[in-house]
Amino acid sequence: MAARKSTAKSNVSAEELLSYYRDMLLIRRFEEKAGQLYGMGLIGGFCHLYIGQEAVVVGLEATAKEGDKRITSYRDHGHMLACGMDPKGVMAELTGREGGYSKGKGGSMHMFSKEKHFYGGHGIVGAQVPLGAGLAFSDKYKGNDNVTFTYFGDGAANQGQVYETYNMAMLWDLPVIFVIENNKYAMGTSVQRATKSPSLWERGAAYGIKGEEVDGMDVLAVKAAGEKAVAHCRAGKGPYILEVMTYRYRGHSMSDPAKYRTRDEVQKMRSERDAIENVRELLLQGKHASEDKLKEIDRDIKAIVNEAAEFSKESPEPALEELWTDIYA
Repeated sequence: MAARKSTAKSNVSAEELLSYYRDMLLIRRFEEKAGQLYGMGLIGGFCHLYIGQEAVVVGLEATAKEGDKRITSYRDHGHMLACGMDPKGVMAELTGREGGYSKGKGGSMHMFSKEKHFYGGHGIVGAQVPLGAGLAFSDKYKGNDNVTFTYFGDGAANQGQVYETYNMAMLWDLPVIFVIENNKYAMGTSVQRATKSPSLWERGAAYGIKGEEVDGMDVLAVKAAGEKAVAHCRAGKGPYILEVMTYRYRGHSMSDPAKYRTRDEVQKMRSERDAIENVRELLLQGKHASEDKLKEIDRDIKAIVNEAAEFSKESPEPALEELWTDIYA
């Protein structure tokens, strides 16, 4: 595959490019392993994989600083790993073990890390959007310059609470970046069949919110757009919308055979637009890394993921008395 020329304005060092490659590869290998464990019956309930969309979170996390917050939907494992959560704790939560981030009680769709300022995957479509604005309101109230990355998909973009949130966020100049991860399919419905709007980010214009469309298969383009959005929010200018055009290679969840699109469509994206392959080619062509070095990185990543899988298998299931902890009444 020939490297696509990145349209990004952001200058990055060889070290940064290598770190983006590592981070995206960790998400890819972790999700592949999660798919295997689900097939073995070790992960129960729902499991939504992030394979193909890795450049979105890795590019945006490259613009974050300590204190910034993130909140997302149920396709959330990539976001957890990108913000520095431990793969062992994430995998143990997927398998419902007490070594998991939510003591095995949240599973794939509902885990949190206060330490990493990750405020959850949320199972209700679009429910995280007003919560993200609430997190940003907290920072505005405290007078710091932190921002909140609020992620949602093209399907959630048609939910009413999104627009109620846009109105309040602009009214109060909240430092929230609304990240629409447009992966072209809301469950099994193509975005062309679900909305008449030619773009989703432009809907913010009704509230005076600025934004732009971004190539979500190019980590450098995502980082460049993220830097612009973050600077806008930190300067107290209110919210910003990024519609990040991405693609998921797997079905909506593990139970989805994805018959609503052709195999050729998926293969074309994999062979021509893959975000990890693109960075790999940039590293090789720029002589920033050798084939051997990249193979070594892949081996290291696989070892981390395998270790996380073993940890999750060995971690005990939660004790029955855990049913009575972390509840309101």
